[in-house]
Amino acid sequence: MSTPLRIGVAGLGTIGGGTVKLLVENADLLAARCGRPVTLTAVAEPNRNRTPGVSMDGIEWHDDAMALIDGDVDVVVELIGGSGGIALKLCQAALEAGKHVVTANKALIAHHGKELAEAAEKAGTVLNYEAAVGGGIPIIKAMREGMVGNGFSRVYGILNGTCNYILTTMRETGREFAEVLREAQDLGYAEADPSFDVDGVDTAHKLAILTSVAFGCEVDFEAVHVEGIRHVSADDIQFAEELGYRIKLLGVASRTDGGVEQRVHPCMVPKSAPIAAVEGVFNAVVAHGDFVDTTMHVGRGAGERPTASAVVGDIADIARGLNVPTFGVKASELSRLPTRRMAEHAGAYYVRLTVVDKPGVFADIAGALRDHQVSMESVIQRGRAPGEPVSVVMTLHNTVEADMTAALGKIESAPAVVEAPRMIRIEGF
Repeated sequence: MSTPLRIGVAGLGTIGGGTVKLLVENADLLAARCGRPVTLTAVAEPNRNRTPGVSMDGIEWHDDAMALIDGDVDVVVELIGGSGGIALKLCQAALEAGKHVVTANKALIAHHGKELAEAAEKAGTVLNYEAAVGGGIPIIKAMREGMVGNGFSRVYGILNGTCNYILTTMRETGREFAEVLREAQDLGYAEADPSFDVDGVDTAHKLAILTSVAFGCEVDFEAVHVEGIRHVSADDIQFAEELGYRIKLLGVASRTDGGVEQRVHPCMVPKSAPIAAVEGVFNAVVAHGDFVDTTMHVGRGAGERPTASAVVGDIADIARGLNVPTFGVKASELSRLPTRRMAEHAGAYYVRLTVVDKPGVFADIAGALRDHQVSMESVIQRGRAPGEPVSVVMTLHNTVEADMTAALGKIESAPAVVEAPRMIRIEGF
């Protein structure tokens, strides 16, 4: 019989527990498909009450994750989480000790991906992280291997199931963000502190990784423009429907003549676009390659079983002897591409204003747009309420972000404008 690949799992939370279950329950299937046994030999978890629901007979249990470094394991699976601390220390030590590393930790890869990739290459080991982006969607493998012959110009997607669930439910029920967020927390789709999800940080971590794989550049989380969905209202979603759009929180990376543009923010996408139909907790990633054209990958972006599936897929690659550079090219060859600032972005816009219904208001708005070279496409105002606040919705033709921002600043200062303008970018997919 071939030599077993020995696995040590650090962290028995949701993903860790699912990974242990899969390794134990599907051990025979994995052995047949990998050509050798894939054996769970150790786990590390300080909370002994976190049992994964399968027999742990013959599996060593450590309270300290660092104990895996000296143990009889070939692959350390880091499922602790966090961009630094014990997760980083464990991965660094494992690679230096000549052990392969598999992780689902997007924050770790987004902040320390290059240095860990360099350590893996120096040691001749593998650093895999499929589960860090898109949960059960094998998008890293698809881009690094299946589409290896393509030059990518753009990659974008719905990368956070919590936000997609909230926006979908707001549209279906007409309820506001705060109420739907509470429901998502009750259902376990959102954390008690949902900031990383709803403020776009989780999506930004994943986008920074996808950008590196797509363009062969260093992971640069700090270069990502990040906005969340807290300001999206039920009115915005209703107006979007009326205008023929759906609102999605997207991460978008583009390679342009002016550099790499990385941005996370709510977008209005045409209802006819395939990504508009991705609802609930599902994720989707779209990649534009010069030979393959456009591909779209859809699946569950989180959860015990889908994420465990991705983790074990990475383990299986190691069992088969597959060693692909962490980001598609050697870490030493990752380029430092210039960053295209958000102020240089050009596109169409949706703007919702709350203004006092009185003569002369539109003249002030039109003047501000004219002074900053912004062209109006359409206007919606429902009914009349003389002397009272009303909603006015505009769509604007393609313009530069800096001009749009300046025009909104001037509009906001007008006496008849009673709330800060709400702006959402329109994507023409």
